[in-house]
Amino acid sequence: AFTRGLDRDIDAVIAALTLPYSNGPTEGVNTKTKRIARQMHGRASFTLLRHRILLG
Repeated sequence: AFTRGLDRDIDAVIAALTLPYSNGPTEGVNTKTKRIARQMHGRASFTLLRHRILLG
């Protein structure tokens, strides 16, 4: 099943292995946002969560 999936997405696999682009910074921001949201779960409003994310 894994190799069939690779065969279906061969263009994406080739691009991932040959192009210099990375989504690492985006994933880092997502991880940081999720961590802050988990810390504040049930304790604050959306407004406070938004301020913590923007200031962090």
